[in-house]
Amino acid sequence: MFEQIKHNMETISGVQIYPIISLLIFFLFFVGLGFWVFSYTKEKITELSNMPLQDDNNKV
Repeated sequence: MFEQIKHNMETISGVQIYPIISLLIFFLFFVGLGFWVFSYTKEKITELSNMPLQDDNNKV
């Protein structure tokens, strides 16, 4: 089965760019996610971590 897929991929022109593009998307996503996580302030993290423990007065 892998031989059929390999043959089909070899016949597509310009297919060698797709692994590079997917690696760049993967890398940029996790760099952006890391930047987003490390840019949070300690106060914001504390506020978000206490949200499940707070009583909600708007419950019906």
